[in-house]
Amino acid sequence: MHTSSRTLTFSGLVVAALALSACSPGTAEAEPAAENSAAATTPAEASSSPSASGGSAERQEVASLTPRVVLSYDGGLMTLDAESGEILGTTEHEGFLRLNNAGDGRHVLVSDSDVFRLFDTGLIDQAHGDHSHYYEQAPALTDTTLEAPEAAHVVVHEGKTALFADGSGAIQVLDSTAFSDGSVEDGEVERHATEAAHHGVAVPLTDGNLLLTQGTEESRDTVQVVTPAGEVVAETTDCPGVHGEAAAAPTAQGDVISLGCENGPVVYRDGAFSKVAVQEDYQRSGNQFGSHGSPVVLADYKTDADAEQERPTRIGLIDTRTDEIRTVDVGSAYWFRSLARGPEGEALVLTYDGQLNILDADTGDVLHEVAVVEPWEEPEEWQEPGPAVKVAGDRAYVTDAAARKLHVVDIAAGTVVGSFDLPETPTEIAVVDGEPESPATAEAGHEDHDHAGDAHEGHDH
Repeated sequence: MHTSSRTLTFSGLVVAALALSACSPGTAEAEPAAENSAAATTPAEASSSPSASGGSAERQEVASLTPRVVLSYDGGLMTLDAESGEILGTTEHEGFLRLNNAGDGRHVLVSDSDVFRLFDTGLIDQAHGDHSHYYEQAPALTDTTLEAPEAAHVVVHEGKTALFADGSGAIQVLDSTAFSDGSVEDGEVERHATEAAHHGVAVPLTDGNLLLTQGTEESRDTVQVVTPAGEVVAETTDCPGVHGEAAAAPTAQGDVISLGCENGPVVYRDGAFSKVAVQEDYQRSGNQFGSHGSPVVLADYKTDADAEQERPTRIGLIDTRTDEIRTVDVGSAYWFRSLARGPEGEALVLTYDGQLNILDADTGDVLHEVAVVEPWEEPEEWQEPGPAVKVAGDRAYVTDAAARKLHVVDIAAGTVVGSFDLPETPTEIAVVDGEPESPATAEAGHEDHDHAGDAHEGHDH
């Protein structure tokens, strides 16, 4: 379906400055991947133009960058200043829009039916020798798109961004910095092929290999690690219904990735897969959240295979060092948008009673219970608006769909430090602060900045 978008800005920036400055370069259709090859790579089909993200919009130098919050709603996107609550701009765009951090600290990838669209929040961190200059400009939906039948999950890990297309099983991988200029060239994207279309996920690993799922529309139980040449170097077939991944603190041998299954999670560590033992015959942790400095992964904990809409009150804390899972009963139900990680690895859970529970992920102890929203329940359809939590820096941002508000929580103090009225009912949320969400370790250069963005959430759909 053809859709159109129009950007409306409410700051003092000149609207005309948002006009695109150049025509889009030609697109090239990718060569088909070799049959049954898990990781044959070719250039991917991408369409882009410099647009506002490439520097054509009027920008202003600032002393520091203030985080920006992007919210989707029925009819478009809105962008807020995270400190003042000022609405910096809205973009009219029809359809159910899912929001994913692109990985460069500035852009958001919008999953829109059969395409990923690149949204520029307007935060610019421009390196200049041993320091940076900071600029702000109006947010805008750029013309940059990446074709992906049933565009689904985006994973950012160690300086790479992977996009998965459920409708084809195709994977596109880019350096997260490729988005920084607001355009994507064909040569900046690699395409990897799985064996069949399925609701899957891929994680780029630091050694150059790729972790990916294999399956069909009917079933999926296989996770592989493949080389760029397509050689399978690690595999497990003991992960029925595989869904949900998160990166934990790496070992000396490399990446550690946890994945949810319907018979207990699996963990990829030191080049091999291992199973996390659970007591139940059916145990699903399909939404997982990692923290770069923590070996513990936060996950939902479901045990009713027959439930149409299970409402668990227990969470799982997966210790990726020992392949063990600790359960904690938070006393009230939650849903897939309820979970997040704090800057020190804290586990955040927003429950039906309106509390944001902040836990020590290592011990399971509750550090704070913060009354944020009125009591609520999960909507019948997962696409409908409901409370959601995202973290940037030391703040948690909580959407309140029923009241049309955005709340800001100081995680360390356990207090609400801001509440902002919204003109529309929010559905999804993304927050950027200018810092790459998961930079390559060699490029990070700042041990005090924890990256809690390695996570995979969502329902089977």
